[in-house]
Amino acid sequence: MPSIIIDGEKLHYQHHRGALQPKAPPLVLVHGAGGNLMHWPGALRRLLDYEVYALDLPGHGRSGGPGRREIGAYTEVVREVADALKLPAFVLGGHSMGGAIALEFALRYGGRLAGLILVGTGARLRVAPQFLSGMQNDIEGTTGLLAEWAHGEHVDPNLQRIYLRRLREVDPQVLADDFLACDAFDRRADVAAITIPALIVCGDADRMTPVKTSQFLATQMPGARLIIMPGAGHMAMLEPDSRLVVADAVRRFLGTLSSK
Repeated sequence: MPSIIIDGEKLHYQHHRGALQPKAPPLVLVHGAGGNLMHWPGALRRLLDYEVYALDLPGHGRSGGPGRREIGAYTEVVREVADALKLPAFVLGGHSMGGAIALEFALRYGGRLAGLILVGTGARLRVAPQFLSGMQNDIEGTTGLLAEWAHGEHVDPNLQRIYLRRLREVDPQVLADDFLACDAFDRRADVAAITIPALIVCGDADRMTPVKTSQFLATQMPGARLIIMPGAGHMAMLEPDSRLVVADAVRRFLGTLSSK
């Protein structure tokens, strides 16, 4: 995987360049709390006919450096990556915490975006108190509960095991800081200012970011379209019953856009 150096930190990413559609904007994918780029399925990381960059945020996956304690700080990392890669107007896709980063980016640097893809996220990312306290007092039990809450009822148990293993590979302090950053994020009063095209995806069995959080975004953002995936949980883009549908929705959405 290629990497770049940002402020002395090595940041890894995966780059896919398909047989590009004319004037198609590149897609940048940002994972959620405690995640890495593998939380995006291959069907999205290697999206046919599009250029895709999937990032490991600092302190996650194969990227170096510490994590960040604020969504805004992660947002600046994404901006620096876009600068370093000299990206034209691009589509920013984010899952959960990554969606908060994408919303913050749109509010700060909306002119640099051709569109947004928001999966399992919201303008306010309230974290259940048992997760916040559990990160400090019972990391094993808390990560086990997270793996359960993050998926729909009928998910493949092996997918849950992979998710849990990856979660436990993250520095516990990075994980705790991610969830504190999510809990502090609140842009409910501001997201109506985001007018660029947006695709919002959520599972109707999502216990981490319930459907109402995506519905709020869809009602506030004039350029948004909402897709609710029946039976899918927080990891809708990875779960077997929904991942191909999500990838197809993303492909169709990108087909409506052009780079500036």
